[in-house]
Amino acid sequence: MSVGRSRESVTSVIKAYDVRGVVGEDIDTDFIREIGASFARLLRMEGETAVAVGHDMRESSPTLASAFADGVTAQGLNVVMLGLTSTDELYYASGRRDCAGAMFTASHNPAKYNGIKLCRSGARPVGQDTGLKFIIDDLVAGTIPEYDGPHGVVSRKDVLEDYAKYLRELVDLREIRPLKVAVDAANGMGGLTVPAVFEGLPLEIEPLYFELDGTFPNHEANPLEPANLVDLQNFVKETGADIGLAFDGDADRCFVVDEKGDPVSPSAICGIIAERALQENPGATVIHNLITSKAVPEIIAEQGGTAVRTRVGHSFIKSRMAETGAIFGGEHSAHYYFTEFFNADSGLLAAMHVLAALGSQERPLSEMMSSYSRYEASGEINSTVVDQAASTEAVLEAFAERIESVDRLDGVTVELKDTPAWFNVRASNTEPLLRLNVEAPTRGEVDALLAEILGIIRA
Repeated sequence: MSVGRSRESVTSVIKAYDVRGVVGEDIDTDFIREIGASFARLLRMEGETAVAVGHDMRESSPTLASAFADGVTAQGLNVVMLGLTSTDELYYASGRRDCAGAMFTASHNPAKYNGIKLCRSGARPVGQDTGLKFIIDDLVAGTIPEYDGPHGVVSRKDVLEDYAKYLRELVDLREIRPLKVAVDAANGMGGLTVPAVFEGLPLEIEPLYFELDGTFPNHEANPLEPANLVDLQNFVKETGADIGLAFDGDADRCFVVDEKGDPVSPSAICGIIAERALQENPGATVIHNLITSKAVPEIIAEQGGTAVRTRVGHSFIKSRMAETGAIFGGEHSAHYYFTEFFNADSGLLAAMHVLAALGSQERPLSEMMSSYSRYEASGEINSTVVDQAASTEAVLEAFAERIESVDRLDGVTVELKDTPAWFNVRASNTEPLLRLNVEAPTRGEVDALLAEILGIIRA
């Protein structure tokens, strides 16, 4: 561990919130072993003694997880190998065992990618300012000091049954009306966790692509892309399901399809979960990121809660939840965070809240969710841009006479005069991209704003 690496090569893989790259090109076992050693060195300095390590179903995941464990134990910390897990199952282990965690996954990325999501004890997030910069500096310097004490030991523990029991205790589905639930696991970790969690409940599961396969033979495990929802939409209608659930590769995100096969906005899911949380915790704080629908803070206020707006990204959401004592946090990307789940995100726990709401009344999902979907939205649209700052300022200049307000919490968010319409333009942290989100009362207004703004950005 004495060979330094270029800062550019390291920062291209260790990103704002996690580690991610192409196996064999960007990352290999030596690189991962060094990350493990550096992370363990940081933890040891802070008094932590163990790391739980889980991995997804990608072919490279077990080997990389083992290399990471070698680096951790060489620095004197113990490792608990969890084997195949979802990311939220890893967070459960970190929270319940009060130890740090490392999840080997590239989430929704294609098969050639892999990476690591790191957390401290109690599933606390690790971002640039809370550990990743330390690791980057270690790898660039190439001087991770050898630990002169005894090496840590590796043990193995399967926590799937305990994790499933914990979720079932958080949301009691035993008394809901029977529901037929179509689930697209996308050959990802939902194929392992969904059956374990839903077993014995009044749910008839219609499984789609439950076979664990890190090559993703059916479609990419990224339900944020509409093309990857098509199979589930058709499957819901074919099976007559009451609801469809789609998980990404590591199953920490969940997307919902109604009984007609129409996607339900993740912002609407934020709204209904926030409402349920506030009914149990009157007057509490709920976090939402700045690209969720305006309906979300409206619903929070209507329920007597306090809405706190934050930047996009799990480390920001989790940190603000800890700072404010918030009971729930939601992102439009379908990450949902729960105080009773260590402020971490869980796709399955979010799905269980929706199932509880649906199963406690008689209306179909489309009707039940209609009051939570108040505006039309574009979804996130990316544009490759050489000069992100100049393109952003060009948009602001073009809209100067129509702007009601601008804030720069994350990129620029523009509220327009004489309409509830707004848009956000923000730069990617890792790529030459500008990301655009637009919301307005009607689809026509959304389309018109999209055409105008993209015309400027892509000029």
